[in-house]
Amino acid sequence: MMTLNKQVLKDKEGNEIGVFLPMDDYEKIIEQLEELEDIKAYDHAVESQEETIPLREAIKERKQQDG
Repeated sequence: MMTLNKQVLKDKEGNEIGVFLPMDDYEKIIEQLEELEDIKAYDHAVESQEETIPLREAIKERKQQDG
C-alpha cells in the first residue's frame, strides 16, 4: 500500500475541501489508475468473448479501407 504525504485543505469552518499532494505522489496515483483502467479493459475484453484479430492484421485492414 502506498503511503501518501498529503495535506488536507480546510475552509474557514474547518470543513475538509481538498487535498494537496506532492507531484511524486500524484504521479504514482495516476500510474496506478492507468494500470487499473488497463486491467478493467482486459477483463471486459475477456468477458465479452468478442472475436479478436492480431494488431498487424487490423493495421493492414485499416490501411486498405483508407487507401
